[in-house]
Amino acid sequence: MLVTGKEILAVANEKGFAVPAFNAGSGQLLNAVIEACEEAQAPVMIAIHPEELKFLTDSFVAQVKYAAEQTDIPICIHLDHGADFNQIIHAIRLGFTSVMIDASHLSYETNVMLSKKVVEAAHASGISVEAELGTIGDTGNTIEGGVSEIIYTDPSPAQAFIEETGIDSLAIAIGTAHGIYPKELKPKLRLDILETIRSLTTVPLVLHGGSSNPDEEIRQAVELGINKINISSDIKIVFAEKLRDILNSGDLEIREPNVLFSPCMEAVKQVALDKIHLFKADNKAKYYM
Repeated sequence: MLVTGKEILAVANEKGFAVPAFNAGSGQLLNAVIEACEEAQAPVMIAIHPEELKFLTDSFVAQVKYAAEQTDIPICIHLDHGADFNQIIHAIRLGFTSVMIDASHLSYETNVMLSKKVVEAAHASGISVEAELGTIGDTGNTIEGGVSEIIYTDPSPAQAFIEETGIDSLAIAIGTAHGIYPKELKPKLRLDILETIRSLTTVPLVLHGGSSNPDEEIRQAVELGINKINISSDIKIVFAEKLRDILNSGDLEIREPNVLFSPCMEAVKQVALDKIHLFKADNKAKYYM
């Protein structure tokens, strides 16, 4: 069942859980996370970064749409970290049901201007919009990018930003980073900032870069009002590790994609299930029927 970002997050906001947004960088990842969501009866956002889309080509969106039409679980197709207006328009024309414009690295005024422009175009087509205040960190090994030093979201202008732009959801920076943290760096979320932002704002809140953060912190973030959490590195790492094990097994006769990738997909599925339960998204598909 294909739905918009606004539709999928409205229920999460009402029922107090977070929708998992899995970055599906391949058909194998897509199928694995959808299988996990079907098993757990969880709604899901299939997030596709512009660089992933460039690699997969536009035809991949048709594959996601087909998958959504074959299941009863709610699926939203989300453009992750759209960098400019042209990328947004391209995504809308392809059939994305949610887009993110990330102008968080620009001035507040420019962020407002660009986000508002995107909202006007997307809403005219019935598409939901996510924007970002503050800047997510970057561990240096992801396509999502970010900055080396996290710029925490200032709670004060958050609601004004929402009202000025008309966005449907807001990504905030409270101490996460894209990618997996180096061993010497211990991630810690500023849950106090989240609590303040939640008390001042009216739209669903989004957490990017949730990999490597302790489960208890993520659990608390959901309880405090996070309604969408992006997961990319966690599923890609287990896929790559399992594939590496298979290729290094010494069996040179293993060559068929279904033999190579099936165990990798199962590993991804298990991680996805763990995240779904952590986000309290399991058994929530029934609320969309």
